[in-house]
Amino acid sequence: MRGHAVLVDQPAGAGGDDTAPTPTALFVASLASCVAFYAGRFLDRHHLDRTGLRVTAEFAMATGRPARVGSVLLRLTAPGLPVERRAALHAVVSKCTVHNSLHQPPQVDIDFV
Repeated sequence: MRGHAVLVDQPAGAGGDDTAPTPTALFVASLASCVAFYAGRFLDRHHLDRTGLRVTAEFAMATGRPARVGSVLLRLTAPGLPVERRAALHAVVSKCTVHNSLHQPPQVDIDFV
């Protein structure tokens, strides 16, 4: 991607070598990092301290078929954010590009070359 290599693997118990995140974990990390980017941009735009800005993610797989992520919990830490600005920040991060793509999924085509 743009000249960057991204490594993925599976845990040893699932046939991999556990040398890198799973594709599913990378998917969740993409959402968390997008939220973090939008949060940082919000804090900068409003001249708020972004020291300590952090987004952590937990996810659970759905129990039914097809195999998929069933839920994601993102925890946003922004020590420099006044309480009265939380709703505004929430509105912004809830519209990050990855989040928007989950709510309005793209068409995905698979072609052989």
